[in-house]
Amino acid sequence: MLVLTRKPGERVLIGDDIVITIIENRGDGIRIGIDAPRGIQIQRAEIVQAVSEANVEATNVSADAEERLKAALGLVAPPPAEDSNK
Repeated sequence: MLVLTRKPGERVLIGDDIVITIIENRGDGIRIGIDAPRGIQIQRAEIVQAVSEANVEATNVSADAEERLKAALGLVAPPPAEDSNK
């Protein structure tokens, strides 16, 4: 990992077509601008991680999920409701 110290207005060049500009220093963070070709994806790591975790969670289904989906679509009779008074 390359670690640099930059001041607002200064730039970092990556290859021939990516430019990162330091916009301003804000207390415990900085604002940066990124100029890159349209084909290059630029994403915040925490967003990618959150989406990945949500996708994994979406694959966890209950044992009767298929039957409940079929019932919701009207393909089969709904499963009997559990008696909550027990």
